[in-house]
Amino acid sequence: IEARDNETGNHIRRTQHYVLELCEQLRTHPRFAAELTAENIQLIFKSAPLHDIGKVAIPDSVLHKPGRLTADEWIVMQRHAEFGAAAIASAQGSVGDGNGSFLEYARQIALTHHERWDGSGYPQRLAGEAIPLAGRLMAVADVYDALISKRVYKQPFTRETALDLMRTERALHFDPDILDCMLS
Repeated sequence: IEARDNETGNHIRRTQHYVLELCEQLRTHPRFAAELTAENIQLIFKSAPLHDIGKVAIPDSVLHKPGRLTADEWIVMQRHAEFGAAAIASAQGSVGDGNGSFLEYARQIALTHHERWDGSGYPQRLAGEAIPLAGRLMAVADVYDALISKRVYKQPFTRETALDLMRTERALHFDPDILDCMLS
């Protein structure tokens, strides 16, 4: 990933640590405690950097385009979630890595980090609890980092502006309890 886009490399490290902090803060929350064991938190932390691995399959003309993407380019960019999940699933098959593992969390995150709580995300239009917890955690971390970071198509927002924008997406884009944790 870093060979194609250095900013993505920095992004994956930052989001990995945001996800870890969210996991640590939510580990006693009644909705999340059963899954957020110490072992699973470490698996999620280790797998989080693979959330954008599918971007290696996106053409440079789309990945590095300054300015807004066209509708057709946006469709290509959205495919990174499926490409990443497929690549990780292939690796799982090669090494016999099943459910509850590092690669399973990585596959879930790659596939579902752009799903939205209200079902309007992509690629599967999952909603609410149908989105795996690891994907919901990454969604919050990913959007926050994208907002506060300079990109080829935008200037960074301040921390306060980013959090205000995310607050308006509570229970629309984001799991309300995870977003509340981020805001606190």
